[in-house]
Parts: sequence; C-alpha cells; structure tokens
Amino acid sequence: MTIALTLTGIRKSFDGFLALDDAAFSVGGGEVHALLGENGAGKSSLMNVAAGLYAPDSGEIAIDGRPVVLAGPADARRHGVGMVHQHFKLVKPFTVAENILLANPRPGYRRGMAATREAIARQAETLGFAIEPDRRVADLSIAEQQQVEIVKVLVGGVRILILDEPTAVLTDAEADRLLETVRRLAETGVAVVLVTHKLYEVKRHADAVTVMRGGRTVATADPRTASTAELTELTVGQTTPLPARASFDHGGTRLNVGALTCARADGQVTLADLSFFVRSGEIYGVAGVSGNGQAELAEALVGIRPPLAGEIWVEGAGDLAKAAPTARRDAAVAAIPADRFSHALAGSLSIAENFAVGEVHCGRYGGWPLIDRNAMRRATAAAVAAFDVQGVRSLRQKAALLSGGNAQKLVIAREFSREPAVVVAHSPSRGLDARACGAVHQRLLAARDAGAAVVVISEDLDEILTLSDRIAVMSRGRIVAEFDRPADRQAIGRAMVDHG
Repeated sequence: MTIALTLTGIRKSFDGFLALDDAAFSVGGGEVHALLGENGAGKSSLMNVAAGLYAPDSGEIAIDGRPVVLAGPADARRHGVGMVHQHFKLVKPFTVAENILLANPRPGYRRGMAATREAIARQAETLGFAIEPDRRVADLSIAEQQQVEIVKVLVGGVRILILDEPTAVLTDAEADRLLETVRRLAETGVAVVLVTHKLYEVKRHADAVTVMRGGRTVATADPRTASTAELTELTVGQTTPLPARASFDHGGTRLNVGALTCARADGQVTLADLSFFVRSGEIYGVAGVSGNGQAELAEALVGIRPPLAGEIWVEGAGDLAKAAPTARRDAAVAAIPADRFSHALAGSLSIAENFAVGEVHCGRYGGWPLIDRNAMRRATAAAVAAFDVQGVRSLRQKAALLSGGNAQKLVIAREFSREPAVVVAHSPSRGLDARACGAVHQRLLAARDAGAAVVVISEDLDEILTLSDRIAVMSRGRIVAEFDRPADRQAIGRAMVDHG
C-alpha cells in the first residue's frame, strides 16, 4: 500500500492556544482510515491543515511521499486532497450547481454549467442522493446540504478524501449507503479519512483508526482487533454512562401544534396539516428520514419560518404561530438549532456577547446603548462554569474558536439561563463525542424533569430512543405514526420506510 498522505510533527496555535502539539497521521491509497477523539481533541484542526485551510506553525505535510507546502484549499485540491467539512462551506443564495461549479471551475459558464449538471447527476446516482441541481442551497435541509458537500468534493476528482463527521445528519440507512460508497471509492485507490465519533462505523468500515486527545496523536490501531472498550478508553480516558432516566408524572398540555402547514420559498408544501401535543414533563421525539419536513417544523416552532396555516399554542402565551421569535423567548421557549454555528452563535462575536444576546432585548443588562457589560460578563462566567463549557480562555474570546461540543454547551447555557417552559432541540448532539453528547442529553432530561415540554427532532434514531417518552415518525411533512416508550426500533424503522 502506497502512503498517500502523511502529517508529521504538526503544531498549530490560535491566539496562544495550542490546538495541535506534535500531531501525526497517515493514510494509504485504497484505505479507509478513521480519526477518533473528543470535541476539541484537534481532529478537525489537523485535517484542516491537510486540506490547506490552516498553515501549520511547524511540521511536515507529504503527499505520495513528497513534502509539500499547501498555499490554500485550491492548492490542496490540485494535489488531490478534498475535504467535506462538518460545518458546511456553501454559498446559500446560490443553487446546488452554482456551488459545485464555483468549487470546480470549468471554462465557459454555459458549457461549464452543463458539464457540472452531468457530473452532479453521475455522482448523485452513485451515492443514491436525490439532488436537484437548480435548487437554492438556502432552501435545502441540513442533510441535503451535507449531500451537496460530498458531491462537490467528489466532482473535483480527489485522490485523498477527508470526511469530517459525514454521517452526523444522516439516518442509519443513509449512513450505511454512504459508507458503503466510501468503501467502493477506497477500492478504486482513493485514500479516505473518516472523522467520526461513531465506533460502530469504525468497526464496520475502517481499515485503521488513529485516536487523538488534547491535540496530540495517542495511538493507531486495527479496529478489527481493538475492542470497543479499548477504543473508548483511548478516546475519552474513561467511559461516561448516560444518566439513568428519572420517573416523572406528566402534567397538562404545554405545547399544542394544530394543523400546521408550511412551504419552502419556492412554494412547495413541506408540512401538511401536522398536529401533535407535548405535556409538561415530557420529551416528544420526532424521527424520520431527513428531508421530510423536520427542518421546517423546527423553524416554524422557533419563529424562523412563518406557517401558511395552523397554530402553535404555548401554555400561558396563546397562539404564537404568527409571532416573532422574541415573543417566543418571552414565553420561555428555548431553541437549540441543528447548525449551531450558522443559526445559534455569531462566531465573530465574543462568548459573553453570544450568551447575553438572548436577554438583551428584555433589559436584563440595561437598555440601549448603555449595556452593563460587567453584569453581562458575570452572568456569562457563572453559566460557563455551571454548564462546563471548556476551552474558554477569556469571555472576550470569539465563539468560533470553541469546539463543536463546547459551542453546543454555550448555546444550551444561554437557552436555559431562564427556566424554559418549552424546549425545541433539533439534532442536539449532532457531531458531538460521547461525553459531550451525554452532557447535552443530561440537560434535556433535567429540563424535562423540571416540567418543561421538550421536543427533540433528530435523524439519529438512537438519540430519539434514548430520550423520548413518546415518539412520532414524520414522512412527507406529516406525522404517520406515534409510539410510547419503550418503543420498538424496528417498528419505528418500518414506519419511516413504509411511508417514505
């Protein structure tokens, strides 16, 4: 096996924070090599070095055994390295085809666009994706945007493919199909780096696994002989079990969604006459194959997407279907979006500003323009400590420098800074490691036990089964089945497939 990519002694700092310290990694042609580690372990930073996004402070990058200095992502692509990022690099006002043409320029717009559409069709057919080249990226669900990112890189004809949490927003069936495709790509000689937190993916699909912790490479192992317990211990140092479910009596209806109908910007109806209720002290899980209206439901519940018809009734506040997001905040509705960096945090603002923005409008920190920044920082410091947000060197630090798990903890700290009456969580543990996932789940369970009505919308069926007291299956914008806890996984799967 020829070594396609080698990273040796990589060191990288951001604002004095050492993100990578003598990190090393290599992958061979025709190999699927998994990269494991907790959030903040340095996995994405190391792969961003390989993809030309970050210039290392020291260390060496070699492609096909020859040392190279990558001037940027375009230079990396010329060397055959392509990366599908966990947080998407798409221009949302552009169409799918325009985004892919932008990343893979061709001479002449018309001829280039025609060739791009043909390439999209070929790759989509191979991957089993239903991608419409002329749809705007802004109108796509998170899962559909993930598919576009994968196609965008493959259209460029890469020889070294880096996938950063590629299955985080996919269902079990979609993930299996994608990883089978990844295996076929590797069999053609492509070197594949699979960054994932899912050990069963490593055990089933990887030829080798490298574990990182604290910015350093800990070990490289054969996943076929290393046990799950051994890999977990290498990754997190210890196993953190999910907290036991507390027994709780449900109260009255706190959230009632009636005959909700929503449409995309192009007029296509995505939610059709959808109705459900959630009681105080209950977690209502919404499962389904991605692209069946889950994103639109989450947006309607938190006030981002105005519905065409229907009601969203919250106890004590009445019908909020047509109300602004601020009215929902006043009604103690907490929102945890699927894409934390695009829809929950302003990466260029400080941690303190991101935390305080949730209550600036109600005057907690004084009125405009005289914001009491000392009070803002005191409240943020208390929340950062209470919610165990790691990697915070200063409250003036930009939120963009937090790892995914710690960014999610910051979002939850802000949303739970007042006791929520209703929680809407869309893919709350997307892309998180086992420890961060457990912390997020614990906070959602605590909100339930405190009497909140919690809606968890997720394509991760394990997450739905773990958290939910009742489970709904969505298909084509409708709820097609409901299950009480404990629910049968196969029955839920059949409901998802039979109505797909």
